Amino acid sequence: MSSSQEEDRVARQQAILGLGKTYLSTQSLPQEPSANENTTLLPQHVQDDENYPPTRTRGIVWSILTILFSVSVIILVGFPQILPDALAPLVGRLPKDPLRAALHILDGAPVIVRSPASRSSIALYVADLPILIRELYANNLTAVDLRRDFAGHVDIPRLQQGKVGGFFWSVYVGCAAPTEEGEDFLTATWRVRDTLEQIDVAKLAIEQYSDVFHFALSSQDIRDAISTYWALKGLPLNISVPINLFILDRGHQLGNSLATLRQYHALGVRYVTLTHTCHNAFADSCGYAPGFPPLHGGLRQVVWHRNLPNSTLSSPLGLRLIDEMNRLGVLVDLSHTSDETAKMALRYSKAPVIWSHSSARAVHDVPRNIPDDVLALVGTGRHQTDAVVMINFAPQFVADDGRADTAAVADHVEHVARVTGKKHVGIGSDYDGIGSTPAGLEDVSKYPNLFAELYRRGWTKHELAGLAGANLLRILEGAEQTSRELKAANTPPAFDLYDKRPDLPRKR
Repeated sequence: MSSSQEEDRVARQQAILGLGKTYLSTQSLPQEPSANENTTLLPQHVQDDENYPPTRTRGIVWSILTILFSVSVIILVGFPQILPDALAPLVGRLPKDPLRAALHILDGAPVIVRSPASRSSIALYVADLPILIRELYANNLTAVDLRRDFAGHVDIPRLQQGKVGGFFWSVYVGCAAPTEEGEDFLTATWRVRDTLEQIDVAKLAIEQYSDVFHFALSSQDIRDAISTYWALKGLPLNISVPINLFILDRGHQLGNSLATLRQYHALGVRYVTLTHTCHNAFADSCGYAPGFPPLHGGLRQVVWHRNLPNSTLSSPLGLRLIDEMNRLGVLVDLSHTSDETAKMALRYSKAPVIWSHSSARAVHDVPRNIPDDVLALVGTGRHQTDAVVMINFAPQFVADDGRADTAAVADHVEHVARVTGKKHVGIGSDYDGIGSTPAGLEDVSKYPNLFAELYRRGWTKHELAGLAGANLLRILEGAEQTSRELKAANTPPAFDLYDKRPDLPRKR
């Protein structure tokens, strides 16, 4: 018997027990007092005959209650599926209507996602909100009111409607033109500046809407915020208080420096996407359709490593970046990376990893999606790494033109779940980071539609709760545990320098 079936059985037993107690309590109603010399202040009790009305009334009440009790037991034990949707949660069952069932599930397990890039994203989800504020208002947060309808896909009313319990604020800076940064990625230093400005926007937004947003830096912060809010307000977290962690959307925002990573971490960055649509000093990107040739052969690396048999290139910077991310507890994000980069990272990382916004190539064949031979490396078995694939909603990555809808996105969720297991899939969406959306998933308020579709396909409430955020929290906790272990072992920070930087002397 599955855990959900066991919970339903226990709920029915408790409901039956409650009905039984109610019924039995009617059997012990106090008898009418008998008149005697000790009760002169009471009205005299008149007993005409055995059919005196109170006795007949009690008999009728007991009969009705007995019938109701018997019918209730028969329904609860034999036919719980015929209960109306409004009563189903009272006996531990979900409503039959998929959307009502999804809303009920998300009340207890709100969505955690990746937010759009400073355009921003936990039900857990990722949102790119900061970049939208940058592009439309030059980072001027005072010109923005997130309590009202806002341009794009994300604002506070729609977050609440979509049962979003929290999100990662995605801090995004696009790739520089090759002529600006040069072939060795040395001159586009403005990208670090722009990243810091977007972190500033995100932090100020959390401060400005402090009654709605809660700044969390760890999985424990998330759990504490949830329990505290429920204790104080008596309401589900997703009603008013998204939790926020920062993400760094692209490795090129590091300015080729591991020291920059450490400072971003101190500011709240909790995952880093190794590449965007361009190669960088650390790793190869998959590019955009139709993709482009590799530069490093995956991660930029040095000499031979037992898990990376082809490690022969001239710089260890890509591997050392992952080492430092593992030490700090920063999640390694493999969205946008080439297949070889993803495979190397999965084999090399000591901590669990994520794809923050990627879908399945077997469902829709584009370079940005993950092929099955890479998905096969995800898991908890031998030669596998624990991970969560957070599904991207961008129509061009979901289906052929005009065919992207809720069902198509659900196809990607189900395919990843079939290959890796349902505990390895989450919601990435990329709202505010995409120009168009699938039908039925037009903005963050529409998340319940996807959960309703999957419920219709047979997903249980526990599996959907995992999809909503529990799976991602497990990965975050795993990265934090790896960090604690590495620091307990006195693992030193990485001070490797990009070998093409001309500004710093090399140790001799």
